[in-house]
Amino acid sequence: MQILAFIGFTVLVAIISYYNTRNTKESSSDGYFLGGRSLTAGVIAGSLLLTNLSTEQIVGLNGSAYQSGLSVMVWETLAAIAMVVTAMFLLPRYLKGGLTTVPGFLARRFDITTKTLTSILFLSGYVVVLLPVILYSGSLAISGMFNIPELLGVTHTQSIWICVWGIGIVGSIYAVFGGLKAVAVSDSINAIGLLIGGILIPIFGLMMIGDGSMMDGLSILTTENPDKFKSMGGPTDPVPFYTIFTGMMLVQLFYWGTNQQIIQRALGAKDLKEGQKGLLLASFIKILGPIIVVLPGLIAFHLFEGNLENADSAYPMLVNKVLPDAWVGFFAAVLFGAILSSFNSVLNSSVTLFGIDVYKQHINKDADEKTVVKYGKTFGIFLAIASMFIAPLIANAGSLFDYLQEINGIYSIPILTIIVVGYLTKRVPAIAAKVGLISGCLLYIISQFFLQPYFIENALSKAKASGIVDQVALKLIEVEAYPHYLDVMAILLIMNIIIMLIIGKFKPRSEAYVQTYTKQVDITPWKYAVPVGISICVIVISVYYYFA
Repeated sequence: MQILAFIGFTVLVAIISYYNTRNTKESSSDGYFLGGRSLTAGVIAGSLLLTNLSTEQIVGLNGSAYQSGLSVMVWETLAAIAMVVTAMFLLPRYLKGGLTTVPGFLARRFDITTKTLTSILFLSGYVVVLLPVILYSGSLAISGMFNIPELLGVTHTQSIWICVWGIGIVGSIYAVFGGLKAVAVSDSINAIGLLIGGILIPIFGLMMIGDGSMMDGLSILTTENPDKFKSMGGPTDPVPFYTIFTGMMLVQLFYWGTNQQIIQRALGAKDLKEGQKGLLLASFIKILGPIIVVLPGLIAFHLFEGNLENADSAYPMLVNKVLPDAWVGFFAAVLFGAILSSFNSVLNSSVTLFGIDVYKQHINKDADEKTVVKYGKTFGIFLAIASMFIAPLIANAGSLFDYLQEINGIYSIPILTIIVVGYLTKRVPAIAAKVGLISGCLLYIISQFFLQPYFIENALSKAKASGIVDQVALKLIEVEAYPHYLDVMAILLIMNIIIMLIIGKFKPRSEAYVQTYTKQVDITPWKYAVPVGISICVIVISVYYYFA
């Protein structure tokens, strides 16, 4: 019954996606890469949310909440403010320039080499880290939910390979052969299912705590675990409160405002009004995100009395404990949709970056749009196969969520820096952007992979030599030995900006950059964008104040 429900819901999504995309002209770059620039607010919002929400986040954030409490909700709530900034500042400029890719702006503002370097950075992060991690974490969830090893009589490793290739093949069909609109439509349908299924988990969990009453369960949970309901993280928590004002906001701005995987949904908007409405709708719903990715971890802490050896197992164990059997197949299908969404959206963005910024620019400058799409798809197939081979090999990578956040810092801050400087200045030259990209990457690598281990190991060795053995004290010493990686990101952003401005001072562009309006879409802003954006920011601040 569970398997039938899973297959039925998955096939239904595929049929609806095909029906809604059959008339889109995929042979053109706009049609394939941006859904014909026809996406409306609801589709944009749904696609944004589900692209962001996948197994590594659902499992990882709930695991962090199990350990550290409500403070990890910053990954969700602060995203709302970043999306407001994107809707107000970045999106009007993107649509005014008729961009297909974010690096496309860099070619106009700086030069082709800057665009190519940025595209290569994006592709490197997607191929080496993001796609394999999505496939592997998704396979762990599906394999565990259906108990694939027992069902098929295979080993755990074999079940991971089976799930990786199953997810990879289905996701590739959506992304490579359907283009962005197929991805976005399927995302929107799955987003509804994920919201329903995701909300049911904490509801059933609270009802279990409260003997059938959800409100009683919530009261018991907050009363008996007051330390878990503080919005401000301490120095040893994954996200100390002060980092909200240093690197956390920068990470959010990069992710929601400049990351091709995400912003491509808004670039496909039929006009600025729909793009802004889509982003603001998604940002409002994002405020409710902790109900799905934080609250279940707190419920699991209460139900399992904090005795789980592996915090990342909190969410899967909670699902198995509280979800009625009749819902398992549906929830598995929705979760499968979330996995597919993240995989195929990254893959589609990779195909876009290669087709527009590499193939058309450097391999075949005379290629027509049909040829660009053709070779983009070929690259996508190669990329998907490569990631399916790599994914099972990262089983020993440690915490996938932390691994992703730290590795992404290598390219996120340098790219954010040159985009911000590119829009806010008119005479900073292309050489400054290249220096900013290279220095940002190198300095972050040196900081996090050479200096940080050295200082932490040195501090811990001195502490142990002096007789300190208390684990809490050692953790505090480790935290104080080197700046938090979010602080490092803020420091490097400032350094990169200063470097670029100095170069711009002594070697400015010969002519000031002026952005031209390509008239691809109407860029009349939504008249309620400002008041709605301000309201969302006030709600976020109020949530923090309430739980402080």
